[in-house]
Formats: sequence, structure tokens, C-alpha cells
Amino acid sequence: MTKDDDFEIFLVAAPGFESILCAEAAEKAFKNPKPVTGGVTVSGGWPEAWRANLKLRGASAVFARIASFPVFHLAQLDKRARKVAWGQFLRKDVPVAVEASCKHSKIYHSGAARQRVETAIAETLGAPISDEAEVRVKVRIEDDLCTVSIDTSGESLHKRGHKEAVNKAPMRETLASLFLRQCGFDGTEPLLDPMCGSGTFVIEAAEIALGLDPGRSRPFAFEQLNSFDARAWAKMRAGAAARSAPAFRFYGCDRDAGAITMSRANAERAGVTEITSFRHCAMSAATAPNGPPGLVIVNPPYGQRMGDKKRLYPLYQTLGRTMAARFAGWRVGVITNDVSLAKACGLPFGTPFGPISHGGQRVSLYLTDRLPSS
Repeated sequence: MTKDDDFEIFLVAAPGFESILCAEAAEKAFKNPKPVTGGVTVSGGWPEAWRANLKLRGASAVFARIASFPVFHLAQLDKRARKVAWGQFLRKDVPVAVEASCKHSKIYHSGAARQRVETAIAETLGAPISDEAEVRVKVRIEDDLCTVSIDTSGESLHKRGHKEAVNKAPMRETLASLFLRQCGFDGTEPLLDPMCGSGTFVIEAAEIALGLDPGRSRPFAFEQLNSFDARAWAKMRAGAAARSAPAFRFYGCDRDAGAITMSRANAERAGVTEITSFRHCAMSAATAPNGPPGLVIVNPPYGQRMGDKKRLYPLYQTLGRTMAARFAGWRVGVITNDVSLAKACGLPFGTPFGPISHGGQRVSLYLTDRLPSS
């Protein structure tokens, strides 16, 4: 593999969202998108790895797969790891961390596998090894096949770089974008979150409507690789064509005044203040804004213990009554971990999507068609 060759790029997805992320990759013209367990594979060169970090809303990380070879014992791993052209990708002046995993293989000790690769990098390239390094090499040995990847992202991609304030149990931006895509949301309709917390769904929806790149405000690990071209990257970042602001807005409500303050600050940092509106009010006081109908999406508290469910039924019942009474023509998406809580809404949900893992819970999305007039 040379510096200019195409290679396999692995887009990490939250388990259960692989097909949704694959649809986003296809829509954004990545080559050969294919859903696999834990993510999506596409093909391309280094600029495509940069573009994936910049453009994809639903990916948690972007891995460049730089080498693959069969391996049956540690001495063989040591020998083959030394043949990887590390200098094409890594810089000798930038620290590197190595992570290894082993599954269904003759090499079963991940710590020993990691040490062999660390030694190969240190002795053939001369790069310092550090567990705290931002540049991370991922070694996966499964069924006696060793795959070597570089994490091109660095920090998880849900950290967009413009959200400093978060609420309790926040929805990650990457998950929020995938749930929005599953709801059929594409930025061409208004959205309201009646329990908006730190504003994740509202801000994500506004960014989608404006065509803003999710990675526009943050650095990436690939900027420290030998394959990085700062001029080409600057041109790619500057080339985004933002759309004009829509005639409608994106709305959030929360009974917690602190959450509303957080949401407004986060929206300002994201550059979407003009098309977002946050109001301090209880969910039961939410009303449909003037203008076209759109999507209500809400991530209410979950029942984590037996006693919680009984306490939460009135909340879900109020949510359902509020939607049915005031949101005719709108679609409603509710994310929860319990079918009986979803049923308590009394709304005409279709087949749920999920479950997927969020905040240590297995949650599903319950979505209606457009609500009828009451």
C-alpha cells in the first residue's frame, strides 16, 4: 500500500445503526459502502478518510485499515508487524498508542500482541510509544487474521467541538443524528423537542438544515499523520456550501431553566441561534408553532428500576395527550427503554426501531405517522 492508494475505511457505528450510517455514507457519495457488524466499510484514499470525519454525522470514529495478514503466533506477529510501512503513515516525532484485541485466534493474549506491535513501531520507525497519545493504532486479531488500523479521528466524533455545556444523561450527537435520519428528518421541516436538555436534537436538526459540516469546529488525529496534507485539508474544509436559512425554526422546551440556558449557549457556539428557539416551560405546556407541521422528537426519562416505571407513567400519558391535542399533522418520535411506557403515551406508533444501547440502557425509537386532528 502506497501513500496514494485506496484502502478500506471503517466507519464506526453504534450497534444497530449500521444500515442507517450506510445510507448516510451512500448519500454523501462514499465509495462501496457496506454495512458490517459495528459499522460500515467504504473505500478511498486519505482525503476520503478526512472527508468522512468532516462530513458524516452518524459515525463515532473513522479507522484507516493500513495492513492485514494471517498470524498464528507472537514471533510471526513480531516479524510481520516490522514489515508494515509505518513511515508512510506515522511520524517519528509524534507519540503513538497501540490497542490490541484477540478473538477466536491462536494468539489470545492481547497485552502480548500489543507489546509486539509497539516494539515494531518503536524500533523500525523510532516513534515514541505513549498510552496517552492522540494517534492510536488499533490491532485486531480475529480468526488468526491480524488487521491493523489507524484511528484517524482522535476523540469520539460525537464531540463536535462547539458544545461545552451538557445536561444529565445527554444524547450523543452521533446517536441523535442517526435517530433523526431514522425518523426521515432531512432538514426540510421544523422540529420540536419538548424535553430538550442541552439542546442536542434541536441543534443537530438546525445544522442539518443549514448544511453545516459536523466536524467543522474540531481537530482530528489525522492532522498528525505523515499522510496529512494541510493545504488540501484547508481547501476541503473551506469548500462546504452552507444552505440559506429555512423559513421555519427548530424548537426546544424544558422545565429546567438551567437546561434552556445551556441550550442557548450551545446553539450560539454552533452558529445556529438564528433558526433555533428555546423556551422555559413544562412539556405539558408545549404547543405547535405557527407554520408547517414537522417532527416532534423526545428522549424522556427511562424506567431503570421496577419502581421507576410506575412513577413515569403519568409523564408519558401527559406527553401523549399533549401531542394528540396540539400537534395534529406532526410526526412524533419517542425514545424509551420500555414498551409499556411507550404504550402509556396512547399514540399510534408503528413498529419500533431498535433496541440499541444508550446510556447503559437498551432503547427503541417509537414513531408515529402524521397525527390526525383530534
